Amino acid sequence: MNNPISAPCNCLALRQAARRVTQYYDQALAPGGLRTTQYSVLAVLRRMQPVTQGALAEALVMDRATLGHNLRPLQQAGWVEIAPGEDRRQRVLWLTDAGRARLLACVPLWQAAQANFEAGFGADRATAMRDLLAVVAAYQPGDRMPA
Repeated sequence: MNNPISAPCNCLALRQAARRVTQYYDQALAPGGLRTTQYSVLAVLRRMQPVTQGALAEALVMDRATLGHNLRPLQQAGWVEIAPGEDRRQRVLWLTDAGRARLLACVPLWQAAQANFEAGFGADRATAMRDLLAVVAAYQPGDRMPA
């Protein structure tokens, strides 16, 4: 009989890989004063702005509470502006000039990390990994995974 405790776990494998890659990018972005999660939020926000917190959370595949927790230090640093939306439940977000400057200052650090990762991991494997993970990120439990 299979022991469920020792069975391979897809979630654990993904989380371990994500933590390892996050540690690598955090170290690379540290001189610019951002963590990987902050860089990602700022980069996606820059592409989508102005955007509601709900739409940004959906784009990041993050629940609204977690996004709110991640936005607080960005807002306190003066990098993100948050204002009420059309109805009182909505919050609209955009980058401030200081946020744009911080993000752009970190782009070369991110580019170097990306290039170094691909050099070590392999550019073709990195592309295949991103393509596969995009499918995983779009997957909804209960759906049939596309081929």
